[in-house]
Amino acid sequence: MPHPPLPIPDTVLDIARRLEGAGFETWCVGGAVRDHLLGDANADFDLATRATPDEVRKLFRRTVDVGIEFGTVGVLDAERKLHEVTTFRRDVSTDGRRAVVAFGATLEEDLARRDFTINAIAYHPLHHEWRDPFDGFGDLDRKLVRAVGKAEERFREDYLRILRGVRFAARFGFQLEPATWAAALAAAPGLDGLSAERVRDEWFKSLRTTRSLPRLVELWRAVMSPSRWMPELHAAAPCDPGAEVPRDPVLLTVFLADRPAHLLERLKASRGEIDRAAAIARGPAAPAGLDDVAIRRWLSGVTPPVAADLAALHTLGTGHAPAWEPAMQRILERGDPIDRGALAVTGSDLLDAGIPKGPALGRVLKGLLDFVLEDPSRNTREVLLRQAKALS
Repeated sequence: MPHPPLPIPDTVLDIARRLEGAGFETWCVGGAVRDHLLGDANADFDLATRATPDEVRKLFRRTVDVGIEFGTVGVLDAERKLHEVTTFRRDVSTDGRRAVVAFGATLEEDLARRDFTINAIAYHPLHHEWRDPFDGFGDLDRKLVRAVGKAEERFREDYLRILRGVRFAARFGFQLEPATWAAALAAAPGLDGLSAERVRDEWFKSLRTTRSLPRLVELWRAVMSPSRWMPELHAAAPCDPGAEVPRDPVLLTVFLADRPAHLLERLKASRGEIDRAAAIARGPAAPAGLDDVAIRRWLSGVTPPVAADLAALHTLGTGHAPAWEPAMQRILERGDPIDRGALAVTGSDLLDAGIPKGPALGRVLKGLLDFVLEDPSRNTREVLLRQAKALS
């Protein structure tokens, strides 16, 4: 059955017309083609062309060298949106982490170096022709992730393809074709040679796109078990928390792993991401009681951003919001004082009132915070100055 034309954005068509008008064969390739065939709209169409990077840069006034050594030039449209244009290429050599490529290949040679058949479909944006030399259409219908050509060779060329295959299977609800899966498991020790950043980026992408957390964890543990990257992943897949899973990779890493901050540090996540994971894991996970005083004390200890993460984590683990969440929201909306910065007096006020500088001042400030956590109506300058004298 013929496939309908794809809805190519005008800006992409303009780039294709200029390249074709200059005599350079140009096709739409990659994830946007695949996603449209699956009914998932995606406007980020990439172009593959016979033009070399230098020829692309001569044709377009505004370009960015986004991956020039691999043949990719970013072309900026009138709204300064970047569109990737990549020269047809073939691999000259690979080492499992990166490839040395040569230009001057045909479209068929370019598609043959891609990872999976569902990513090796090309569409001509001007002539509305399709090229599918590896039966990617059939694998989309069969809901299969299958390597292009010999799976062993594809994974040896770049071991990250193992994790990409897992991501596609979890994202689309597809099965990994048996020979492809067997080759992925056999090649999994090669994941140790990848950079931490590439593993992290693939893990985060997988968490953001998966249909099923249990399925994703099952597949990741299977391929990661011989590697050094993620020993903290829980041995058992989690219960499926349902469709409304937050697409937050840090929160989900805390949910799915022991010592999540150590895991994220190994994967060279940002300092903010590592610190956030550590704070969530440190807790405490919930207030000591359901009354406002207990919840204010808890908020004072964990801070509101971490409290929101802990509420989301509770929902992930149990399937329902925590009983204390409504009261927590009311406390935050009212602006009840929960930290020293919200006190109606400052350290300077206390010094002026005769409280000595040093540990004594710290003890009084702590006592005043405890005082207003019990009853926020006490948070006035006059009341707190009287209480400070009593505490000193």
